[in-house]
Amino acid sequence: MIRKKYGAGAVKFSFWFMEFRKVVQLRNDGKSFEEIKRINQEENLFGARTPARAQQIYSTVSARVRSLDESFYPIFVHGDLMTQKQIALIAALAHDTLFFDFVYHVIREKLLIGSNEFTESDVRIFFKNVQIQDEKAAKWTEATIRRLGIAYKTQLFEAGVTDKGKEVRKIYKPLFDRELKNWLLDHDMEPMIRALTGENG
Repeated sequence: MIRKKYGAGAVKFSFWFMEFRKVVQLRNDGKSFEEIKRINQEENLFGARTPARAQQIYSTVSARVRSLDESFYPIFVHGDLMTQKQIALIAALAHDTLFFDFVYHVIREKLLIGSNEFTESDVRIFFKNVQIQDEKAAKWTEATIRRLGIAYKTQLFEAGVTDKGKEVRKIYKPLFDRELKNWLLDHDMEPMIRALTGENG
């Protein structure tokens, strides 16, 4: 897995599952990323409110799709809804190192000690530690950190990994389809399994 520098761009991101599914389906049908980009510009592929938002969605979703080896396409296309959501989440984690670390150090550590919930305090502690360790993150405002926390919690809820509790959120440990789990192991993505389940591959 490739680690990237921390960034706060996720304050503008959503889970964008339906958009992710559209791009993967088009890629699986043989469309290039450039062709999909053009379709989005000409036909507003994602039904975005403005051209700028349409471009932001395409840019983020296509980057998430590109973050995984394209051999995942058939697993996604033929998978059930839960498998598709798991893949979309894994792509989001692969694209955003801070999001991956959030899941690894908050969700995984709770599962390791046998807990199935996390609190706002856990979220605050995570970001406080990030700011201590990263010069760029140290300059983020409280508002930015709050928005990042909301963005990540929302994506995890939409992916089916947590509920939507206000102060305490329940964690729903995912069960990976055998084909997806083998694909992750074959592509050196065991850390994703550990992050989301608390287990080794």
